[in-house]
Amino acid sequence: QAQLTESGGRLVQAGGSLRLACIASGRAFIKYAMGWFRQTPGKDREFVAGITMAGDSTTYGDSVKGRFTISRDNAKNMVYLQMNSLKPEDTGTYYCAAVLIRLGVREDEYRYWGQGTQVTVSS
Repeated sequence: QAQLTESGGRLVQAGGSLRLACIASGRAFIKYAMGWFRQTPGKDREFVAGITMAGDSTTYGDSVKGRFTISRDNAKNMVYLQMNSLKPEDTGTYYCAAVLIRLGVREDEYRYWGQGTQVTVSS
């Protein structure tokens, strides 16, 4: 079982940068591919970025490609989301999630979720 805790969300101006972090409890972190999703009120959770167990492959949602970068540090049980060139439409609650072994892009593929961290981008 894994517990995930996000941090780093805050208010930032459009064009700015922010780095989110997620720490995972448990010894089996290396066995999980990790993802970031985001959600705004009234909308479904949107896939933002994902990274394989070893960190050797990543994938991104179309709306963040070229601006966001996902990375992980397996020695520290950490996964990060570097967000650059932020836009007001990036505003939302960002969730860290874990899926056993195989990287996915669908919400229902992910087994463990954090509580979320709020990102607000002002125009």
